[in-house]
Amino acid sequence: MTPAFVVFEGPEGGGKTTQVARLAARLRAQGYEVVETREPGGTRVGNEIRAILLGLGEDYAILPETEVLLLAAARAQHVREVIQPALARNAWVLCDRYADSTYAYQGGGRGLDLAPLRDIQEFATNGLMPDLRLLLDVPVEIGLKRRHADPASVNRIDLADLSFHERVRSAFLALAADSPDHWLVIDARRDPDAVEALIWEQLPRKLATE
Repeated sequence: MTPAFVVFEGPEGGGKTTQVARLAARLRAQGYEVVETREPGGTRVGNEIRAILLGLGEDYAILPETEVLLLAAARAQHVREVIQPALARNAWVLCDRYADSTYAYQGGGRGLDLAPLRDIQEFATNGLMPDLRLLLDVPVEIGLKRRHADPASVNRIDLADLSFHERVRSAFLALAADSPDHWLVIDARRDPDAVEALIWEQLPRKLATE
């Protein structure tokens, strides 16, 4: 396979971090260079922004518009500092979340207008879009139960109400339905081994359609 930019998306508790690591291990075993990264984060600047966006116990409220702009700032740094250089040297880039999470969380979840969100993402990403998005879909109740099973990992977004998370999941599914050639939707209720095997099986076919 030709190295590609692959993004793992989906609602909370779908196992994105686990599957990024598993796919990276398989690709490295084939001799590829692989960069594993995440959003928000991936750089020192991005990690500082992540702490603001996801931290608990702060005495301030973050507006949806502020979320968008902070995420875009982290993404701009990430694209230019990490993703583009890796792609330029022909490495695989596996990213835990990217621009579609903004459309799902701040668009679908928070109810912001998608038109300005798209303009902001175009600027932040310098027009760089993934070769493939893997949507690890899981019902909200199951995903949140997984997330809350480890209290130390719970963040500000995890604590949003159930209706917010339902809107996020619906937005992801709508994005995938609107562009099926660019998405692979996976039932993440399955055992992690089964999800891993399905991704590995389907990856060459999906990338060949890009």
